[in-house]
Amino acid sequence: MPIHIRCVSKVVVKRGIPIFPISTSLSQGQAFTGEASSYKFCKRLCKTKLFATPNSNDGYVSGYVVEETTNTNHALENEPVNLLKNWTPPRFLWRGLSVLILLGQVIIRTLKGKIHRRNTLQQLERVGPKSVGVCLLTSAFVGMAFTIQFVREFTRLGLTRSVGGVLALAFARELSPVITSIVVAGRIGSSFAAELGTMQVSEQTDTLRVLGSNPVDYLVTPRVIACVLALPILTLMCFTVGMASSALLADAVYGISINIILDSAKRALRPWDIISAMIKSQVFGGVISVVSCAWGVTTLGGAKGVGESTTSAVVISLVGIFIADFFLSYWFFQGAGDSLKHL
Repeated sequence: MPIHIRCVSKVVVKRGIPIFPISTSLSQGQAFTGEASSYKFCKRLCKTKLFATPNSNDGYVSGYVVEETTNTNHALENEPVNLLKNWTPPRFLWRGLSVLILLGQVIIRTLKGKIHRRNTLQQLERVGPKSVGVCLLTSAFVGMAFTIQFVREFTRLGLTRSVGGVLALAFARELSPVITSIVVAGRIGSSFAAELGTMQVSEQTDTLRVLGSNPVDYLVTPRVIACVLALPILTLMCFTVGMASSALLADAVYGISINIILDSAKRALRPWDIISAMIKSQVFGGVISVVSCAWGVTTLGGAKGVGESTTSAVVISLVGIFIADFFLSYWFFQGAGDSLKHL
């Protein structure tokens, strides 16, 4: 009487790749002697043997497929692996690239005259007049603090007539543009990043595109232009207030006449000192606005992402200000100077 064999295939794993053997059975009419018999059959990747043994549980004969030898054809193993398939660039990298792309777009759109004038005027009012108070207050106290340090040391050396010139050079070349930019970065830069970040996560920027408006023209370009135009004026005002507060403190506390301070400052300053301060403040304004806007439009993750983008935008803006200040100072004032020889 013919015996039918029920084959149960085992999965053979070769180097992490599962190989599923092909199930087979003995054909009808083939007798089974009761002893273990082997039947060879070929597959694509390996050769196997079929072993049939009696099974007392259900009366059928069970067959198991076991790997015997492996084919030398490793076509699957030699397939090229795309290492960059699942790689995503670090966030700081594509955010840094977004700063450059956004800066290029702003320059191109500005040269083409694609400027939203009403938004630009609103941002100018926000960056300029609404930031004057905190900038002037900061500059006044920084000027008085520096006056205390300079006057007490110069008085011991008998160089009281040089105090005004040193303060004027320090304020014009470094303190006024840097202090003004730091205040604007904390007040305006954080606001830019928070606003644009909120608009990004709430898909308001996509709504502008649907309505046919370019978000760069409507949101970014007015903010960049406002910072670049307003910061030089704020810097000049901070320089004036800082020098005035220094002169008043020197006269009231240390007995150095205001006329001596102002005369010394007049003899030490050169037109290039004021021009360099204006150029620095414009560069700093561009750094603050572009970085803050770029961090805002690349915000992800809802409210938490908005907070992280705001904090990161202020930090990166400050770092950018200090780096730009170093290179600009090295470019403008390298070599020996002669500003103090007339004091």
